[in-house]
Amino acid sequence: MANELITVFGGSGFIGRHVIRRLAKRGARVRAAVRQPNLAGYLKPMGEVGQIEPVQANIRYESSIVQAMRGADRVINLVGILHESGPQKFTKVQAQGAEAIARAAKAAGVRKLVHVSAIGADAASSSLYARSKAAGELAVREHFPTATIMRPSVVFGPEDDFFNRFAMLARMLPALPLIGGGHTLFQPVYVGDVADAIVRALDDPSTDGKTYELGGPHIYTMRQILEMVLEYTARRRLLLPLPFFAARIQAALLQILPKPLLTVDQVRLLETDNIVPEGALTLKDLGITQPTSAEVVLPTYLYRYRRTGQFEASKPA
Repeated sequence: MANELITVFGGSGFIGRHVIRRLAKRGARVRAAVRQPNLAGYLKPMGEVGQIEPVQANIRYESSIVQAMRGADRVINLVGILHESGPQKFTKVQAQGAEAIARAAKAAGVRKLVHVSAIGADAASSSLYARSKAAGELAVREHFPTATIMRPSVVFGPEDDFFNRFAMLARMLPALPLIGGGHTLFQPVYVGDVADAIVRALDDPSTDGKTYELGGPHIYTMRQILEMVLEYTARRRLLLPLPFFAARIQAALLQILPKPLLTVDQVRLLETDNIVPEGALTLKDLGITQPTSAEVVLPTYLYRYRRTGQFEASKPA
């Protein structure tokens, strides 16, 4: 991989910065294709001078995709959205955008494409997010059959938008909702393990055309996840069961906020377990035999939500 040019779409995002750091250590030249390269300057110090170059690209416009991919040996697509906003729609970004990248990669003679989707991608899902992810996978397979597809569960790490969000809510609210009673299952996976999986697949021909389901070592209910958040933020909060129908009504109001706390589509996602299915290819098949546990990493960054930060006693008071 040394001296090869690798284009990473969505390189300035949560997973992207971890992937780029690993690529730089392996000597690759990295082109981080992002919508606002002027805000991605923090990526440059992850490599040598000139090794990492943020460039402008918007996957809703194929011409910018082609330009960002020019001369690239390998391509990684990390682009995804958690909620719709303005022109950023699930279908345009996660289905049509994924298709445009795969089509351009094939036309450019790219050697390898790694496409990051999500556990639960399903054309029959009631969630538009999950349906758009499934449509993106189908389009990638059609235009670039040898692409490697990664389906991570909920990804955790210092910059995540899952555990941090609940920790923030625990700081603000007297109670946290247990949507659907808190029975939905999750298999959180550490962002470092996801990044390692992507980089390994990028350089391993045996992964061509395969799909990997990425989950951590443990499965938790939604209730257990919120209990962990409260433990590591040293806070006591009520956990109130909220039926799915009531959560959808609440989400209909919350999703009109500039940065929605919850959307109706996210509630629909919570109606289905988010875990690795039996018989799937996993992190283990990529050589990651000891994935990182949430209990190891969460305390290292959720402490900032305690009343006095790292000086707060770890036991809820």
